[in-house]
Amino acid sequence: MKIVLDTNVLIAAFISHGACNELLEYCALNHEVILSPFIIDEFTGKLTGKFGFTHEEANSAVNLLLSRFESKSPLQLPRQICRDADDDMIIGTALAGGCECVVTGDKDLLALQKVNGIHIVSPSKFWEFEK
Repeated sequence: MKIVLDTNVLIAAFISHGACNELLEYCALNHEVILSPFIIDEFTGKLTGKFGFTHEEANSAVNLLLSRFESKSPLQLPRQICRDADDDMIIGTALAGGCECVVTGDKDLLALQKVNGIHIVSPSKFWEFEK
């Protein structure tokens, strides 16, 4: 299955060894994860800005992601779907990658539940969705 892991899931996977870390490892082995330049830029910015990673550490994390996952340019949506325009970039990434699912902790995205046939689920709900 093709999926997008939202930036907040990727950040959680890299800063702790909890559920998101396990989810990232599982998806790397069992699914096709799609990223985008937008997700990579947001990921790098949060790691270095909010979480104090050095640029070298953040670049190493990005290189690891890009060695395992495909990056696609997000499709432009015909109109804004999400309250936060940045969230439209996540939906656009999923559309560009032909994804079935977006995994996110973002409450605004989760409230949508499904957009253009793409399911939007939390990390904990992903395990139920996948079955």
